[in-house]
Amino acid sequence: MDKMIGHHTHGSHEERKRALLRDGEFYRSGLTHARAQIKHAARPEVMFHSVLDHATWVLRTRADALLKPTGTSISVLAPYALTVLGFIRKRRLGKPALGAAVILGALGWYLQRKRAQQVAY
Repeated sequence: MDKMIGHHTHGSHEERKRALLRDGEFYRSGLTHARAQIKHAARPEVMFHSVLDHATWVLRTRADALLKPTGTSISVLAPYALTVLGFIRKRRLGKPALGAAVILGALGWYLQRKRAQQVAY
């Protein structure tokens, strides 16, 4: 009996039996919990939520990487962006704001291209 394998090597036979039964109950409980987690994770709405979380994380990571040279991050800019978006929405300025964003984007692209050409020469 002294050469038993496992952590239930000391104590009386009844104590070891109780400990093994308790371990078995913990094991069964763990299996039941794991099955419930798998069943829950397989539901379409949970999978969709996981996909959205992952996509949001990827976009935020990319945006933070782009903003890193400027010394700012999405978490710093988000309150200001939400305030501006709320203002645009209240005043129904969606189309003019979209037009301005396209013009500013095109202007930025042009200036970046022009600067790259000047550096190349």
